Amino acid sequence: MKSKSNLLEQLKSLPHFGKNTVYQLGKQLGLKDSTVNVYISRFLKYKDIIRLKRGLYVSTDFFDKNRNDVSYSFYLSNIIRTPSYISSWAALQYYNLATEAIHSITSVTLKVTKEYQTKAGNFSYQSISKDFFTDFSLAKGKFDFYIASPSKALFDLLYFRTRQFNGLDLEKVKAMISDLRIDIDEMEKGEQDTFYSMINKYFHE
Repeated sequence: MKSKSNLLEQLKSLPHFGKNTVYQLGKQLGLKDSTVNVYISRFLKYKDIIRLKRGLYVSTDFFDKNRNDVSYSFYLSNIIRTPSYISSWAALQYYNLATEAIHSITSVTLKVTKEYQTKAGNFSYQSISKDFFTDFSLAKGKFDFYIASPSKALFDLLYFRTRQFNGLDLEKVKAMISDLRIDIDEMEKGEQDTFYSMINKYFHE
């Protein structure tokens, strides 16, 4: 069983991994794919690894060491469903513009709306058209992740919450921002201007 523990040790250094990676590491240890499949099942059973989605995992050891690093959770969110970027409440809280308690990390994607409830957290994805899949950038650090700009994070939050601003005008949008306790005055002036230009452009299309 030494090969099993050796395989697990190698997985512990990876921020995430798929089955193909495990097969490749298994081959280096002289293991057949069928044996690796058995090991994966056992790792899951004994909670040595966490399933993020079908065929995608992280070792419990690696996750526990990085679970308090928000950049790691955001990184995982990008990996679980691609392409995607962090937005809405999660991004606004990252920028210290909201204090709403977050129960899942919300991202925006070009794929269908979907949610993943995992032992590593809850990851929610909202679908948007290609025209609005914009205004995000790569935040670099220990774990790199794509995140909306402050203005786009607020736009996305309201866009989905109001079913694409259905029946709203600019004054109602401003009132809604206040009701949601989003501190837009803390947003940089340039970002505020960008947000309102996004809103005005949307209303006049």
